[in-house]
Amino acid sequence: MARTPFLFGIDYELSDGFFVANPLQQNDILFTINNVGNCTTSPNKISGYAFDSIPESFESYQAKFDIVMSSLINRDVDLINLTLKTPIATSLSLTDIFNHSKAKYRICIPNKFVCFSPEIFIRTHKGKIYSYPMKGTINASIPNAEAKIINNPKEIEEHTLAVKIIENDLSNIATDVSTTRFRYVDTIYNSKGNLLQVSSQVEGTLSDDFSHHLGTNIFKLLPAGSIAGWPRDKALRVIKQAEVEIRGYYSGIVGYFDGTDIDCGVMIRFIEKDGEKLYFRSGGGITINSNCESEYKEVSEKIYLPF
Repeated sequence: MARTPFLFGIDYELSDGFFVANPLQQNDILFTINNVGNCTTSPNKISGYAFDSIPESFESYQAKFDIVMSSLINRDVDLINLTLKTPIATSLSLTDIFNHSKAKYRICIPNKFVCFSPEIFIRTHKGKIYSYPMKGTINASIPNAEAKIINNPKEIEEHTLAVKIIENDLSNIATDVSTTRFRYVDTIYNSKGNLLQVSSQVEGTLSDDFSHHLGTNIFKLLPAGSIAGWPRDKALRVIKQAEVEIRGYYSGIVGYFDGTDIDCGVMIRFIEKDGEKLYFRSGGGITINSNCESEYKEVSEKIYLPF
């Protein structure tokens, strides 16, 4: 209400978070949110660095997939976002990765985690709220990749469900909610080869007092529908059963309030430090028509550096 800029983060379990007033004047948390932040991307190209992952076995992933699929077959849920925690080894520090990353949402808490996310959670502008659910990923080098992902029945189903979740969520805090762009394709550039990512735009009209209850309104949308599932409460229980360990800040949100509007991203594309080891967190949406091998491949392809 004082129109003071701030940075904040909320974890997936809604049990931890941070709040930083006047974040451009500190360096404990490094961030850029759509080119606003306390750091710039390094112009220097990194060469000769090491980056390797030690993927979870297909059999281990399949055990988690089967738990999710059972809930889908029983019609307990319609969509689940299943994630993995993959050990990685790299010669780069978390700060190195942050400094060279190119992404809409970059954040680094040194020695804890770095995130370089392409996914917009919510944005506000001139009394409107916008959300951009992101569901559907394919390797851009595959022949006719864009046509294949746009016309794939499973991908259509998954994305449509994600859009309906966001429409439902925004209806809790806004009026005149509608999807104004459906299933458009962006290119995500990375070290392993480019990915095509499918998104939609959902928008609504905010009340005049929206910013007076900003925290309350944001918590009505969490955890983000795109990284949970539907129905949300049941999906969260299935995720907990299948994944076992907590996600922490991975798939939580990070946001910046500039004094007038708020801009939030979903914290996907995420590397965390746990003890002395580094782990890359990645995931994907599962529906009744999902194929385990295809989903396992997609999760693996999302392990990359964005430079």
